[in-house]
Amino acid sequence: MSEEKRLNFLEEIIESDLETGKYDSIQTRFPPEPNGYLHIGHAKSICLNFGLTQRYKGSTNLRFDDTNPSTEETEYVDSIKEDIRWLGFTWANEFYASDYFDRIYSMAVELIEKGLAFVDDSTPDEIASFKGTPTVPGKPTPGRSRSVAENLRLFEAMKAGKYPDGAMVLRAKIDLASPNMHMRDPIIYRIKHTHHHRTGDKWCIYPMYDFAHGQSDSIEHITHSICTLEFIPHRPLYDWFIEQLGIFPSHQYEFARLNLTYTVMSKRKLLQLVNEQYVSGWDDPRMPTISGLRRRGYTPESIRDFCERVGIQKRENIIDVSLLEFCLREHLNKVAPRRMAVLDPIKLILTNYPADQVETMEVENNPEDPNAGTRPVPFTYQLWIEREDFMEIPSKKWFRLAPGAIVRLKNAFIVRCEGFSKDEAGNITEVHATYLPESRSGKDTSGLTVKGTIHWVSVPHAIKAEIRLYDRLFRSENPAAEEGDFKDHINLNSLQIIPEAYLEPGMALADAQTRYQFIRKGYFILDKDSTPGQLVFNQTVTLKDTWAKEAKKI
Repeated sequence: MSEEKRLNFLEEIIESDLETGKYDSIQTRFPPEPNGYLHIGHAKSICLNFGLTQRYKGSTNLRFDDTNPSTEETEYVDSIKEDIRWLGFTWANEFYASDYFDRIYSMAVELIEKGLAFVDDSTPDEIASFKGTPTVPGKPTPGRSRSVAENLRLFEAMKAGKYPDGAMVLRAKIDLASPNMHMRDPIIYRIKHTHHHRTGDKWCIYPMYDFAHGQSDSIEHITHSICTLEFIPHRPLYDWFIEQLGIFPSHQYEFARLNLTYTVMSKRKLLQLVNEQYVSGWDDPRMPTISGLRRRGYTPESIRDFCERVGIQKRENIIDVSLLEFCLREHLNKVAPRRMAVLDPIKLILTNYPADQVETMEVENNPEDPNAGTRPVPFTYQLWIEREDFMEIPSKKWFRLAPGAIVRLKNAFIVRCEGFSKDEAGNITEVHATYLPESRSGKDTSGLTVKGTIHWVSVPHAIKAEIRLYDRLFRSENPAAEEGDFKDHINLNSLQIIPEAYLEPGMALADAQTRYQFIRKGYFILDKDSTPGQLVFNQTVTLKDTWAKEAKKI
């Protein structure tokens, strides 16, 4: 990033507020609804809210917007907290909208007493029809003329559970002619006889988001309530409630949400993918959820870097997922230890190497890190190499193995291909070569110049592993914008499983928290499905951006 980073519009507002003495310190909040797992879009909001209070004097609350008990679960609460911690942030206070249910109820009563709210027993269709259209003013429903006393009695009866779901609602009494439809007597409480994950069965009426949000912000003295652009029409209502109730004047600011190519960011759509088993779960490595990215092998550093590069805008746009992958490669290239793994194996037999000999090659762990050191890797006359590293009839610029060609085995010897074997189907099964004893890496006296280097794994020492390779989950760059069902654009080949790859023996002790670079193949991480007898590795990202080229073929 540049040394003199330009301030975004929120930073400009905050600096002005602090310089003018409007606030001594700032207070933000991250307010997820616990009805699903967080995704990369939430990561942008997390980095923004926590980042602002790290940069300026202040703190950030984690507040769960748990006002809709039918969709909320403790599982989601726990996953959200885990994701925030994993991203590297710590909240000052942990709150829940349900902490304030008594106070919010009292605020609703206050609005009724001021003649600014009424109980409406109209049907949802009737309420919608009486609201009018953006160009035609609404009309009052019969309930709008009820007395304060009658409204208080009915609202208390709603709270006491005397009416079924949908029988009546509490609405704010504002302006039926407002051009902003959100100001036309919005619903602020509804009946919902549903067990709540925290309050149990204490309540059967719950505040709507628009009513609970601003009041919760005010209770916590949130100075800068940061939302996404779709909440711009809600801001006048947010301000109206605060003004009528005479409470701490929190203020709402809006920024553009994160949209990524080749994915969907709607919780509802992500839930469909999970429930209809297009993916294995919320943490499927193809999902844009933070838990899915973590399982895929993404690092919190790369996600924070991505959010910083994307920046904060006031206009919606769609970000190429290649930028996220670039940030990941940038970080992993610096920190990932290198290992040798053969994903599509054929045998290389060194015919002049002693069959009973085992040499130890010292192989560097990470050429980008001079302090990473080396590791011992056994070398024998039988080696696994990649099938793609041999060509029976080589092309013009082929620098790997072919009959008569020479190549260097990484950190080992130069070998010359002498022949090969095929099975009955015509598939190459073995490549035969001779090695040059004087060509050992670091001690080479052969005088030969070799253009190609390939990796290898000793056959008798290799460990087997399952490898999972991932492609984009969707074939379309913007599946949510396509006609028809977004699921029609799912890439049915987004997961390829290699049941038996061969890894150097040290990988038997692979660390589940470490991302590895499999030399020449990409970055990989041990998956939670692994067992002591069967290791499973997820491909995190390729070494280069190969997707753009492939996308042009679709």
